[in-house]
Amino acid sequence: MAVSAARLVLLAGAAALASASQGDREPVYRDCVLRCEERNCSGGALKHFRSHQPIYMSLAGWTCRDDCKYACMWVTVGLYLQEGHRVPQFHGKVSLNAWFWSTVFHTRDTELTEKMDYFCASAVILHSIYLCCVRTVGLQRPAVAGAFRGLLLLLLTAHVSYLSLVRFDYGYNLVVNVAIGLANVAWWLAWCLRNGRRLPHTRKCAAVVLLLQGLSLLELLDFPPLFWVLDAHALWHFSTIPLHVLFFRFLEDDSLYLLREPAAKSKLD
Repeated sequence: MAVSAARLVLLAGAAALASASQGDREPVYRDCVLRCEERNCSGGALKHFRSHQPIYMSLAGWTCRDDCKYACMWVTVGLYLQEGHRVPQFHGKVSLNAWFWSTVFHTRDTELTEKMDYFCASAVILHSIYLCCVRTVGLQRPAVAGAFRGLLLLLLTAHVSYLSLVRFDYGYNLVVNVAIGLANVAWWLAWCLRNGRRLPHTRKCAAVVLLLQGLSLLELLDFPPLFWVLDAHALWHFSTIPLHVLFFRFLEDDSLYLLREPAAKSKLD
């Protein structure tokens, strides 16, 4: 019962964090989502939505509420642009954007889709190391995490500017992303080793980090596609799917630890 209650608290906290970005807090966005759900997500309107929903979206678990949130995000963005304001950030914008452009690029290879795939991938890598900083340092020293975030934003801006305005250098892009990725790996592993005895769930994190490094060898291999469909890059994408589940289990266990350990509130790892 205690674990179930903790899970509910965790999920509630995650939902609160998810709506903490500027775009999600906008009254226009919240009111738009509410009205959209009332109009489209019940009764006959909901049946109409489901009957006209493409099968691939249904299989992906895309709900009527998701559709409303997506549509209202663009409504809010349009209003921001009309008023001359900077576009606000919505929850999941960076990660989902990376997946979206990766899908587009692998479907249709053009100069634009290639650059968007590369730039969004770099953003995800930098975001990953930022999250590592938040968990290992930022919970105890928020100012350090804030400064580190600013540094990462500058790095991303410089990286994208160089590739866009100077030269689209594949070798340079690879070196930068590998360097940041290795730093991320070393940082997570050091933290896992230091806290392994006291926090057994860190083994899941360490396993994910090590397996990701092993699977990255697929990116370096070059062989004819299996059945002329699955090449090394596709196999790498496929192989990383279960690792996301394992890493989520680590995040779940770690969040539950922070919730139920009184000492963790005053002295975080």
